[in-house]
Amino acid sequence: MKKGFTLLELLIVIGILAILAAVTVLVINPAEILKKARDSRRMADLDSIYGAINYYVTNTSSPSIGDTAKVYAYAHTGLTSVTCGGRTSTLTASQAVTSTTGWIPVPLGYLTEAAPLGAWPIDPSPVVSGTKQNYYVYLPVSTTSYTFEVAANMESTYYSKTGTGDVESTDGGALDTVYEKGIGWATGFTASSTCFGTSP
Repeated sequence: MKKGFTLLELLIVIGILAILAAVTVLVINPAEILKKARDSRRMADLDSIYGAINYYVTNTSSPSIGDTAKVYAYAHTGLTSVTCGGRTSTLTASQAVTSTTGWIPVPLGYLTEAAPLGAWPIDPSPVVSGTKQNYYVYLPVSTTSYTFEVAANMESTYYSKTGTGDVESTDGGALDTVYEKGIGWATGFTASSTCFGTSP
């Protein structure tokens, strides 16, 4: 005689599995893991931009790093301007690195060697409204000492100012609520700059 599970036993097992699945989702928090992954990409992108511009500056006789009165950003859908310490914003929907037409106006194509980047990186998950906006900004600081900054907001709790992996307030920059990479902190961002919405 074959023995099988009763309907009640099956319902109990399904209920236990549902509880375990819910607890696992709460403990692992996949949404936060995705945010951390995007933040890791943001940090890597800013490192790549910083390295590429430094390489260009040191290997070009007359570097051009952009206008120090402007803040530059990629023209994501819905982003019409960037308010940043009184600078005029220039938004461009191009990632070209070969001339000054990309969202970062540094012509890596002028190098005699191959450009260190194939395209200027852009934010992996842009948010252009609200008080916590996500996109990258580029600020030329000095055209004589060739100093500049790039910055991005961190979206995960872990990498933000209040998180255990805080990179926003420990990066050495002027703003402790965004991740900054570059040289020329003193004249790039100021502590009162709001480049990412009303509350950076």
